[in-house]
Amino acid sequence: MSDTIYQAILRLDGACVGVKTANDKLIGLDFLAMDMQQDCTNRLAEQVCQQLLRYSADPCFRFDVPMLLRGTPFQLRVWAELQCILPGQLLTYAALAGRVGSVARAVGQACGANPIPIIVPCHRVVSQSGLGGFNHEEDGEMLNIKQWLIGHEGRAVFSG
Repeated sequence: MSDTIYQAILRLDGACVGVKTANDKLIGLDFLAMDMQQDCTNRLAEQVCQQLLRYSADPCFRFDVPMLLRGTPFQLRVWAELQCILPGQLLTYAALAGRVGSVARAVGQACGANPIPIIVPCHRVVSQSGLGGFNHEEDGEMLNIKQWLIGHEGRAVFSG
């Protein structure tokens, strides 16, 4: 990710997030190493960072930044459904698949391809047997971030 240009890098309690914007829209949030930091380079990045900090203080905070989600029609359907899951609620991949008329594996792939995690809350989707994956990873730092986000919102889920 060293060649990626971010308009801000923000450290939260459980993650460091790189903010990407284009044409006055948020187009991406990337999880980065915790030792990174960068001041905001535009007004939208500043707004995104302020809202992420508000979410960090209040897990029920509702984001309202302008976003541009780019994906397949199926991914866009899944991402729209993700935004209907309230903080503290968890939904299984299978249950979300039922909402979009698909199967759990396809929903998991769409969740993993989500370009704006946290704001489009793919972390609220879990497997029937535990945490599941996050950001196309099934263990390691990404699952630690997912666990932090779920715990921040008042729920504990343990993989197993």
